[in-house]
Parts: sequence; C-alpha cells; structure tokens
Amino acid sequence: MAGHISMLTATDARSHIHLVVGSNPLAAARCAQSLSAGASPVLLAPETAELHYALQKRVDDGDVKWIKEAFQDSHLFSLGREDVGHVVDAVYVTSGSRDQSSAHISNLCKRNRIPVNVVDAPHLCSFTLLSTHTDGPLQIGVTTNGRGCKLASRIRREIAASLPQNLGDACLRLGDVRRKIQEEDHLLHMALADGDDVDDSIGQSASFNKLVTEADIDAAKNRRMRWLGQVCEYWPLKRLTAINDDDVATILKSYEIAGSAESVGKSTLAGNSIGRGRIILAGSGPGHPDLLTQATHKAIQFADLILADKLVPAGVLDLIPRRTPVQIARKFPGNADAAQNELQEMAIAGVRGGKTVLRLKQGDPYVYGRGGEEVEYFRNHGLGDRVIVLPGVTSALSAPLFASIPPTQRDVADQILICTGTGKKGKPPAPPEYVASQTVVFLMALHRISGLVEELTTFLSTETMVVKEEQLQDTVDAKVIGAEPRRILWPKNTPCAVIERASCPDQRVIRTTLDKVVEAIEQEGSRPPGLLVVGRACDFLNKPEKGRSWSVEEGFRGLDISDALDLGAA
Repeated sequence: MAGHISMLTATDARSHIHLVVGSNPLAAARCAQSLSAGASPVLLAPETAELHYALQKRVDDGDVKWIKEAFQDSHLFSLGREDVGHVVDAVYVTSGSRDQSSAHISNLCKRNRIPVNVVDAPHLCSFTLLSTHTDGPLQIGVTTNGRGCKLASRIRREIAASLPQNLGDACLRLGDVRRKIQEEDHLLHMALADGDDVDDSIGQSASFNKLVTEADIDAAKNRRMRWLGQVCEYWPLKRLTAINDDDVATILKSYEIAGSAESVGKSTLAGNSIGRGRIILAGSGPGHPDLLTQATHKAIQFADLILADKLVPAGVLDLIPRRTPVQIARKFPGNADAAQNELQEMAIAGVRGGKTVLRLKQGDPYVYGRGGEEVEYFRNHGLGDRVIVLPGVTSALSAPLFASIPPTQRDVADQILICTGTGKKGKPPAPPEYVASQTVVFLMALHRISGLVEELTTFLSTETMVVKEEQLQDTVDAKVIGAEPRRILWPKNTPCAVIERASCPDQRVIRTTLDKVVEAIEQEGSRPPGLLVVGRACDFLNKPEKGRSWSVEEGFRGLDISDALDLGAA
C-alpha cells in the first residue's frame, strides 16, 4: 500500500509565534528552525526543567522566551499574536508519543485548527518538517511522510550534492532581474500571465510556449519577461550559476526596440575580411548526451564558439569545455525569426574572425531544424564552402522508441509520416488524412494541440469551400457539387501519445486518445520539448487500462547500458 502523500507548502513565518513544548536537544533544534524562518519561539517548560545547553544559551541571549510552566490548554490561546486573537501559530511537542500529554495537546490543537507537530508520532501531527537544503532563497525539502527521517536526510544530501555551487546566488540575481523588468514595464499585475507562474508548485502551463503574434500587444510588452522565463527553463543550471553582470544587462536590454536582433547582427559584422574560419552545423540528438554522434562530440570539444538552440538539453551543454564561449538562442514563440537571424549573423562574424563556429541544434538539423535555411543563408553570404553539416538522431524516430512505441509494426503500421504541427508564422499546415496503417509523428504541435486535434477530426469550413470550388470547375453535377470533402477524418478514439523531453531524466509519456489528449495536456501541464504520436502503433506494446482516459509515465531509463552489463556479469 502506497499510503498518503502530503501537500508540501512553504510558509512565511515572519512575525509568527511558535510554541515549543519541552527542554531537550530537539526543543533546541525546533527553536533554531523557528528563528531561522523569522518566527518568535516561545519555550514552555517547568522552572525545574534542565534545559539543553544550546537552548539555555538562546534563552540567555534573549532569542527565546521561556515560560516556566507546565503545559496548560490556555497557553494555546494566550501566548500568540494580538492581531490573531493571541492564538499561537504552531505548536512543537518534543517529548514524543510516550508522554501522555502529547496526545492531549495534539487533539486540542487539531480541534482548534492550530498546526501541531509531535516528534516520532506521525499520527499525532497535522504537519511534519522536511529535511531541508538551504542556499540563500533556494530551499529544497524532502519528506518520506513518516517512513524514515534518516532516508529523507540521505536523499536530501544526494540532491544537494548534485547541484552546482552558487545556485542560490543565481536565484537572487535572476529574481532581481525579474523585479527590474516588472518595474520598468509597469506590468506587475500581469507579468507572464501566459506562462511564468508565480506558484512554484506549478510547472509549465500548457501555454508556456504558445505562439505570440504581432497583434498580441500585451505579450509584446512582456517580451523581456518571456525571455527571462525561457532562460530559467532551458539554460543548464551550471550556466545559470555563472550568470554575471554582463548577462543581466543583456537580458534587460533584450528586445527593447523592434529589430534589436538586426542591430546586434550589424554590429558584429563590422569588417569584410574573411579568415580561415568555418561553420559546423550539427544535431545534438533528442536529449541524452550518449546519443550524440562522435563527430558532433568532437566538434563540441574543439569549437571556438558555440551557438546553441534553446532546446539543446542541459546534458549536452554540460559537455562544452568551460573555456568555450556559448550563446544560447534568445527564442520564445513569436520571436523565432529575430533570434534565428541573430545567431546566423554571430556565426558569420565568428567565421570572418577565423573561428570554428559550432551551430548546435536539437535533433537533426534537416528535420524541422531550419538546417537547410541556414546553409542557404551562409551560401548567400559567400560562405558555402565553409559549412559542414553533421547529422543527429531525430526525436521523430527515437522518441517513440523510448516510449515503447514501434512506429512500424507488422499488421499494425507499415508507414511513418513526420509532420509539423505549426506552419510558417504560426499558421496551421494542411492536416494529413487518416490512413489506418500509418503512424504520424507531429513535431512542434503541443502548444496548439486543440487546433491540431480539431483539424484532424473535423472538416474545416475553408477546405469545404475550396473543394466545392474545384468540383464546380470539373462538373455541373449537382450531387457532386454538394458532396463532402474527400479527406478522410481521423477517428476520435485513435490511440496517441505525448512524449516530452525524450531520453532526458525527466522524460514523460502521456498515453491517451485523440478525443482526450487536449484535456490530458491541460491537466498535466507542459514539459517541452515534446511531440505527438498518433496511430494504432501507440497501443501495440501498451494496452490501455479500462476506465482510464489517460496514463502518465515518468522518467527515462533506456540507456542504463553499464548497469545492464554489470548485472549480466554478476
């Protein structure tokens, strides 16, 4: 039995009064925790009690107020703040469940909705304390919900050890940037209402990467805040901890005026002399660094400058030597063209300076990666002979594998179709018609999943008009003129799967059907980059459970080759 889980919260305890019952070392620890959170601890213990030395020191220093009495019910309603009717804000009982008074205090607190914690007695607690790692404003808490505090402590240490140093300072710096942007743009009440949730418990909303059109005035005003949100989401943590004043200035100046990318590019293109530099256009694969080709890995090690797409995963970026300058695309939906031009012009500037420039892209450069456009751009600038293109593993074919979906399967699917869910300037592309033996993979589709599903499963008024006009030219038969369009619609119960961050540690797979996928994404949230797989192959190795609209699978373990070999040897 899995048991219950807790709702984890972060409480602003400044000015609160915490009642600590007991005089032992744990009481000293509870007082210290209360003080560190900005609360005022009140110690409740008889005058005859022998205080722990650390507790006695805090009392002597005036940090802790000692009420030299045994617990009485009235203490709960008389020792608190005046503005809440003198009711204490929380109670910590440090004597454990064997003390007969512990159960009484617990029951009294629960009846009066006063948070209470009793050591080593989960059944008497209305809240428990987490094993916490603190680094400036950053706090990471772990709980096993009473199953083992030592294990929680060990897990917390492991998590803390895996984090880069100075991450708390990065939180402070980025928080200051966010505040400055809000103040300068006068949008405190609406900043990032479309994606940068102020609630830490919520990840990315389904609209985090939605398209921003020229007509969306409010979103245009929020362009710097959107860029900051993308930085926090997609930059590697090691890169975030290394943010300096110049990086902050760049973020604050980003997109202040239209055409900023063009102005940046013009400044970098001063001079026309071309050195012996070169451009390497390489695919970084779907996410896991082990899926890089050897050629791309070598390029990462020896490049003089790396220009990376926003969605190149952290595991790949971590392979970049510290000496190598890195520029990550300042892309968010609606700004892709400007950011693309900026990187291309920086690449040309690097080549003209004699540098080896690695243009690092996600997946494969030629599979919806604008690789062809970039090669054409460099050719038009006289650098066609300086461009090398390296392939990458595309998520269109690898992500289904990592989700246990065989895109081709005898008697199920004999075709694969790779489509984009979003056309140029955000316009919807022509929807593919239904073919029972086909598996369709949609890239760049999840931010407009509702529109895509509608296009696949219903006739569009515009396409009906177009077909009828064509029929009018071909025949005067009234029956044909009134016929339905020829495109075969997708059944709404067609199996499908949303695969996000394929091959990354936080990979997620949502298995459902076309008629439920919109609701599933809205409820589960967004974790880009992701793709949609549609077709009967989705169910071949993953039979749906009766009565469930969708299922969610977390985590990726598909490349634990060394562990598998170790088990085989054993």
